[in-house]
Amino acid sequence: MKIHNFFLIFIIIFALFACSEKKEKVSLIKEKNLEMQMIEAYNEGLKEFNKGDIFFAAKKFNEVELLYPQSIWAPRSTLMAAYAYYTQLYFTDAIYELERFLEKYKNHPDTDYAYYLLGICHYNQIVDEKKDLGEIVKAKKYFILLNKEYPNTDFAVDAQYKLELIEEILASKELYLANYYLERQKWIPAMNRYKKIVNEYDTTIFVEEALFRLVELHYKLGLIDEAKKYTVLLGYNYQSSDWYERSYRILNTNYEKSEIKKDIKKEKSLLKKFKALFK
Repeated sequence: MKIHNFFLIFIIIFALFACSEKKEKVSLIKEKNLEMQMIEAYNEGLKEFNKGDIFFAAKKFNEVELLYPQSIWAPRSTLMAAYAYYTQLYFTDAIYELERFLEKYKNHPDTDYAYYLLGICHYNQIVDEKKDLGEIVKAKKYFILLNKEYPNTDFAVDAQYKLELIEEILASKELYLANYYLERQKWIPAMNRYKKIVNEYDTTIFVEEALFRLVELHYKLGLIDEAKKYTVLLGYNYQSSDWYERSYRILNTNYEKSEIKKDIKKEKSLLKKFKALFK
């Protein structure tokens, strides 16, 4: 009886071991199939991308991430999905993929590219500087971040160029608003807008008109000394400018052009030190 029980226990243990080994083999085969499926999905995504079917391509790239999330191909697939959407101007979908990439794959080697493409997606949605302030601000934020965190990359070089264009757009918006107030004889709001251009966007093409308008407004309000200071500043930086000639004509005949040149030599600061003139 004892021998019979012993053999019964032995058979049960052997059966359990066999089942365990069988399950392990099935698991290994399944893992291999997953990797093959991932490769096939990625290649299919590239094929559809080259054919121009970006929606199906993006779907296949996302499938790669679902099949094998720990693979090095998972983050690359997310970027490829974002790029696929971007090429066909589906910026909202591209932004979603890029934000997901940055959240999920922190410190990835391609993070600089993700930030660059994110900035470009917002930048390309700027149509009218009077309306698209949100997109302008977001694009500026990502380009500044790229320049700060990844300064020695090709992306940073182009980001700096885009930032200069954004500064022009923002200055243009301020000038539009300032002129809007000026036309409605709201002198103080107009003056504040012109000053903002001079203080914050002094490298843009709009600073000359802003300085002239400040001369014009201060003269209109009877603040002659202030008007002269702005004329000096305009003449110092843009002496050949039409706006300088116009500002000079606003002042009375006793205010000679030669006097302005003489005063210029006494000024200790350039446009970037603008605030020092009014202390």
